[in-house]
Amino acid sequence: MQNYFESIKLFFKRALIVLIIYQVCRLLFYFFNRNAFTTISAKVFLGGIHFDLSAIAYINLIFALLHFIPGEFKFKPKYQSILKISFFVVNLVFILTNFVDFEYYKFTGRRSTFGMITASGMENEVGGLLLSFLTEFWYLPLFGFLLALLFWKLIPNIKLINETVSKNIVLKQSIIFVFLLATVFVIGRGGFQKKPLKIVDAVNYGSINQSAIVLNTPFCILKTIGKKETLESPKFFSEAELNAFFNPITEFKSVENPTKKNVVILILESFGRENIQRGQTPFLDALIAKSLFFENGFANGKLSIDAVPSTLSSIPSLMNNSLITSSYSINDVFGLPKILKQNGYKTAFFHGAFNGSQNFDQYCKVAGFDEYYGKNEYVGPEAFDGKWGIFDEEFLQYFSGKMSEFKQPFFTTLFTISSHNPYIIPEQYKGKFPKGTTKIHESIAYADYALKQFFETAAKQSWYKNTLFVITSDHTSSEPTEDKFKNNVGKFRVPILFFDPSNPTIIGKNQKNFQQIDIMPSIVDYLKINAKMITYGKSYQSKKDYVVYYLDNIYHYVSGDYYLAFDVKKSVGLYNFKKDELLKKNIIKTEKAKAAEMEKFIKAYIQSFNERMIGNKLTLK
Repeated sequence: MQNYFESIKLFFKRALIVLIIYQVCRLLFYFFNRNAFTTISAKVFLGGIHFDLSAIAYINLIFALLHFIPGEFKFKPKYQSILKISFFVVNLVFILTNFVDFEYYKFTGRRSTFGMITASGMENEVGGLLLSFLTEFWYLPLFGFLLALLFWKLIPNIKLINETVSKNIVLKQSIIFVFLLATVFVIGRGGFQKKPLKIVDAVNYGSINQSAIVLNTPFCILKTIGKKETLESPKFFSEAELNAFFNPITEFKSVENPTKKNVVILILESFGRENIQRGQTPFLDALIAKSLFFENGFANGKLSIDAVPSTLSSIPSLMNNSLITSSYSINDVFGLPKILKQNGYKTAFFHGAFNGSQNFDQYCKVAGFDEYYGKNEYVGPEAFDGKWGIFDEEFLQYFSGKMSEFKQPFFTTLFTISSHNPYIIPEQYKGKFPKGTTKIHESIAYADYALKQFFETAAKQSWYKNTLFVITSDHTSSEPTEDKFKNNVGKFRVPILFFDPSNPTIIGKNQKNFQQIDIMPSIVDYLKINAKMITYGKSYQSKKDYVVYYLDNIYHYVSGDYYLAFDVKKSVGLYNFKKDELLKKNIIKTEKAKAAEMEKFIKAYIQSFNERMIGNKLTLK
């Protein structure tokens, strides 16, 4: 039996080494992303061990079987050699996925899932982007290589003795085998609780904002591998109750004729609230003074791919996958392109990146745009940035020129790229713009300059004064410097403004909570278009004052001065974010009535969204 016990001990020794490496990875994750977390506690790291053990157990279940199974065959040198090498390779691959999030977390605000690791929606660019990632963050492959060497050296070998195995011993070994394998399986599911450990359970070990430290990337991958986005329909309310708390059917009726103004939406890459009005964006800051500016503007997601459906179709990002890459990607939608097309508008979407980038071209077809213009369609001076696509200055000029060719009224949307990592600016502008305090600031300044050039060109065109311009950001940037932009309210704050050069009355600062999904109904309302639609947002003229977004399996709901975090089963946090910007005081136990009131709304909102998404009922027949 000694050799058999040696094999068992060998497995647990190796598993322990992997567990220690996971702790090193967690410390490195915290080090690289320390600016994203205002506080940290020992409970977070202790809770992390729970998730580490689960991931390690699942990954190594087959190795547990190969170590525990009775039989003399497993003590042969060749068997042990193959077992050691395969253990090393499999575990190393999963360990190294943590390295992705050392830097990628800054952009997403959550641990990577299977869809992120496989670059879902980015298939056409993954080769170039991977090379760019490895070049920019060259130290990560180096750390990974050194860790691989250390890991290999630390993996112990089996120590065997000569012994005779009887039938009775084989029986004992079989009993131990079943028991130990079952134990590893239980560790994998997270314990004896009713349901296996889930990503959302990370909130039990610290504040919501610290969930990413508790988790590890292998666990998140395993929990999402091979899974298409499938929503469940929670039955919180009857249909009558549901509509009383939240009804997405919105109708606009105007006694006046539609204005037939052109509509231009500019989605600025990474122009989070933290990057404006601080010296990098003099043009945008000046334009805000001449616009209707939503002081409390919010993005509906943390990824570019989330922003497009939110802005154009008033569909929030309330799933682990973006709508564009989910199993609901071809659901019927009735957004701005179709609404405006019905009212005689020419519609077109512009994106200076590679055609097919982020599957925007696919979504444009679903949304109903007449035309899509990407890098392939661009005509103008050579301006490829070497990574993403065409520099903003040249592509915005191309955009202005194309609109001058369109018959009015037209509706266009442009998504900029130059303020995206790795933050490349044209060679002739090196040293012209302030560097700022983070890597993105210089490219933000360049993008602002490109925006200024666009408006100067546009102002000379015949269509300019007959146009409503809407400007927002896709999401916040990766490395905010102020603590108030690091929590689950601040990390979604983006500028949103409406500018109409022929209407001086649409100006000033609006203090209500406003989000990307509010843009569509607001435009329809502003244009005095008669329309009935499904929208999860509200018009800028509405008295409603809410914002809803989703991150790390938590629904985040802002209403008035309050912010509620809800995990589908219960509310886990309530804060007065106006008085408590850093979200330090959880008042859920002292303001129970407010929490209960807000919980009813978010439950109705989730139920409505899930039911309509599952049933493909985002349009009115």
